[in-house]
Amino acid sequence: MTSLMKPQQIAESLGIVFAPQTPGYLNLCIRSGQQLLTSGHVSDLKGKLGADVSTEAGYAAARNCAEKVLNSVWNTHGTLDGLRVLKVLGCVNSTLDYTDQHLVINGCSDLLHQIFGKEGHGFHARSALGFAQLPTGAAVEVEAIFEVVS
Repeated sequence: MTSLMKPQQIAESLGIVFAPQTPGYLNLCIRSGQQLLTSGHVSDLKGKLGADVSTEAGYAAARNCAEKVLNSVWNTHGTLDGLRVLKVLGCVNSTLDYTDQHLVINGCSDLLHQIFGKEGHGFHARSALGFAQLPTGAAVEVEAIFEVVS
């Protein structure tokens, strides 16, 4: 990857697959003014951090969520180019004594840094929270807000 590559090219070079989505019960990504707001996207991995899911597996699950978020953004905006990542909310299905939620959600943030630049449009605000349970028993759920900058 070179610094001349645009976010869409970088994402594709990392193996992220972009495919059309069929509208469902909720809007997975909606545009409001110059912002794109996504619904929460759950990981394929099920389970609870601090019990049957390792921090490393949770990290991969957060990356999986980020890939799904990016696909929804692509379906709404048509490209990842011209976007700035503003905010990420990471939800981790975890036991009461598990305290490494931030390390899990790094799986999402690291991917966004790779695609949009850690010191550029990928430098985002973030929250990483622990939850007693997530929909479908998912290990991780992520939502994000992007700004259309060009």
